[in-house]
Amino acid sequence: MATATGARDPRVETAISHWAPRFISNGVLLADFQEVTRDIARWEDWCSAWSARAAVHEKLGRDALDAGYALTAGEHLSRAGVYYHFAKFLFVHDPGQMRAAHMKAVECRGLALPYLRPPGERVEIAFEDSHFAAILRRPANGSARPPVVIMIPGLDSAKEELEAYELPFLARGMATLLVDGPGQGEAEYRLPIRGDYEVAVTAIVDWIVDRDDLDAKRIGLWGVSLGGYYAPRAAAFEKRIRACISLAGPYDWAEIFDALPDLTREAFRVRSHLPTEQEAREHARSLTLKDAAKKIECPLFLVAGKQDRLVPWQHAERIAAAVKGPVELLVIEDGNHIANNRPYRYRLRSADWMAEQLGLPKS
Repeated sequence: MATATGARDPRVETAISHWAPRFISNGVLLADFQEVTRDIARWEDWCSAWSARAAVHEKLGRDALDAGYALTAGEHLSRAGVYYHFAKFLFVHDPGQMRAAHMKAVECRGLALPYLRPPGERVEIAFEDSHFAAILRRPANGSARPPVVIMIPGLDSAKEELEAYELPFLARGMATLLVDGPGQGEAEYRLPIRGDYEVAVTAIVDWIVDRDDLDAKRIGLWGVSLGGYYAPRAAAFEKRIRACISLAGPYDWAEIFDALPDLTREAFRVRSHLPTEQEAREHARSLTLKDAAKKIECPLFLVAGKQDRLVPWQHAERIAAAVKGPVELLVIEDGNHIANNRPYRYRLRSADWMAEQLGLPKS
């Protein structure tokens, strides 16, 4: 819908053109996406519009729960959580509205967890003088101590968005641990983005080691978008990681910073807890694999889309060329950012790859 001047807010156009396949492949129904975005003229209306549609699914979930239909409730509430997440994902210019939507995403996903198949649980992982919020799910009919895949979101994603990514790992016998790390999800208000993400992953691995229901000798690491930088960066230094998957991660964030959409640059500034874009640009220089990639020794699986307009696919090539360990590079010719327009090309394949690395039989 156009504004009074006849043009739609370019920020809305950017959000639609860059992220439509991501919304659909990660749980938003196509009709909902079309209807909600059709009626948004101003970026200022984005969060409220998506929150209103999220509330429809939330009510369905709560009604199902009241009626005793737990499985149905879990599905509706999980979808509501994804919608609330997409209401807030880049809405950093209005912190109050953004955080209200975010807390609804956390609430709905949390309500859904016991009713999912397999069920999940919210856990907290101590980190410095704070903590990370995470979701742990163990595979159905798996071993008493299954291998576990730590799943790291990106700049504007959070644990509430990652179910579509985690399901193939669960189906193959791996537990999943979805973590909001520094600058991400629930941690973004307390802990800023940091380039040395290995510090966070070491705390997560230490937490796994202390549990008796996960196999600490078989830990995989997975990251998406900026998380696709965080994961290999951590694998370079945290040697207890047995295998790593990077989806569309940058080799060097500063190199592409100025070419990123305005919404993305602003989200990076806010989640870095910095007052100016120039300071954010300087901070971006700390997010690099220039000296770290050569320290990666565990098997690495890289995915890139040749049509990626945010992180050029050549960054994956540079990572692959620099690492010392075994590496598999999957470049999807017609793939966009994270190839979310072609999820069938890599999601199952990467889960098969991780299962093999973690010693699970083919299934």
